[in-house]
Amino acid sequence: MYQNRITLIGFLGKDATAVSTKNANFTALSLATKSSYKDKATGKYIDHTEWHRCIAWGKLADYAKTLKKGAHLAVEGELRSRERTDKKTGQKERIWEVRLSSILKLDRAEKAAPEETAGDDFNPEEEAA
Repeated sequence: MYQNRITLIGFLGKDATAVSTKNANFTALSLATKSSYKDKATGKYIDHTEWHRCIAWGKLADYAKTLKKGAHLAVEGELRSRERTDKKTGQKERIWEVRLSSILKLDRAEKAAPEETAGDDFNPEEEAA
């Protein structure tokens, strides 16, 4: 049995980027995850931020392109690598990406403005009638 599954929880570092090529349409996300540890010598906490390139396809890409910088997300997908050639240097490099299968937005829902909830008041007299 084999399994290639990755789950990440983090924040978007920039707005989602929708990409259209002659072969396919997809949306790229730049997701930041953070960890920290305590340095034994100094006693100070050291923070480390890791950036992940996440790719969404199909209907998930349509949803992903609406996401904005700072969005708090939980994503699941498959870890993939591919080789590409840098256009400037001609050097080959390996790129790691997460091919997304799900995106869950963890941000709290925005509070409705008072004028939007004016008609939603509960009136016990109406219930009795």
